[in-house]
Amino acid sequence: MTEDRLRDAVVAERREQADLLAALRPEQWDAPTLCDGWRVREVVAHTTMPFRTSLRRTLAELVRARGDINRMADRCARRDAAELSPAELVASLRDNAAHPWTPPGGGAHGALSHDVIHGLDITVGLGLDRRVPTGRIAMVLSGMRPKNISFFGADLTGVTLEATDLDWSHGTGAPVRGPAQDLLLVLCGRRLPPGRLSGEAAARFARRDR
Repeated sequence: MTEDRLRDAVVAERREQADLLAALRPEQWDAPTLCDGWRVREVVAHTTMPFRTSLRRTLAELVRARGDINRMADRCARRDAAELSPAELVASLRDNAAHPWTPPGGGAHGALSHDVIHGLDITVGLGLDRRVPTGRIAMVLSGMRPKNISFFGADLTGVTLEATDLDWSHGTGAPVRGPAQDLLLVLCGRRLPPGRLSGEAAARFARRDR
């Protein structure tokens, strides 16, 4: 997989998300997502933070959070979500579709994964029927390594994830079947709305009613 293909996929994903977000109703910006404790506005504030924040400021925020990157991300997302309007957040995403940011050590694949996963956090959380192109999902899945999966803390012991729209599977054990984009969310520790997955172990990864 070439760097140019990954970069093209990043640009396409950001532009498609910007179009989708621009069409949301005001109340949807305050709806919960699959990211626990974050509404749509916090997720978008998080994904667009690298476009607005210098490396120096990011390091200062990390020091302030005592080196805890998750604490830093949460604090910054909540702050920016409170300060920026939905229109400003959409503009930040659209205007930076080709921004070269990559997560530390993640390269272009990491940038694509970051955008795709958080985009799904929003659309699945809102119950929107957006299907990320399977080729783009395949790119993300192809670069998922054990260290990436362990970062999210998903317990995949004794299960096999089997995509119904791609030639892809992961693990050994009781089957969990579904579209590849839903299984990507499972890899990332998300719990999905009931009925999206099938198979003997599907219930393990279903979200309880909120």
